[in-house]
Amino acid sequence: MEVKKYKQNINITPELQSRIDELISHYPADKSKSALLPVLHEVQDAHDNWLSAELMDKVAEILNITPIEVYEVVTFYTMYNQKPVGKYMFEFCLTSCCGIRGADDMMEYACEKLGIAPGETTPDGMFSVVGVQCLGACGYAPMMQLGDFYKEHLTREKIDQIIEDCKAGKIILHDK
Repeated sequence: MEVKKYKQNINITPELQSRIDELISHYPADKSKSALLPVLHEVQDAHDNWLSAELMDKVAEILNITPIEVYEVVTFYTMYNQKPVGKYMFEFCLTSCCGIRGADDMMEYACEKLGIAPGETTPDGMFSVVGVQCLGACGYAPMMQLGDFYKEHLTREKIDQIIEDCKAGKIILHDK
């Protein structure tokens, strides 16, 4: 099996470094590792929503921790991406409540509409579809996360509309 090595330009801008420093300041000076999760979010957001090994190494350097400490976190949590993903990432909840209410079918339908399989990105880099574990919104099943927002009570028609709204640039991904 061939393992793809993705290249990423690392760009820790002064603004990003300032934000990282501010996050680190929330913790005792000898506990910079405590800032790891929020720092990873900031760095990932500033680097096309994914983290290469080299970028993870840079985070380790900034926090004065070992690279393996960063890798352990990034490989554990599904909110961190280890390869390029689409601008619009459909994260379908696949646990019990969503599963019973048809999340698998909704994810399969989205993949069919976009011409990709779960875990893949469309050739134009616009869309990725992944299955994730519980998003904590069982009462809204089936649902998915798109950026910072939940798309709830999904139907084929709603997925069609979400895809069209994404293509038209009408979807807001972040609440920042």
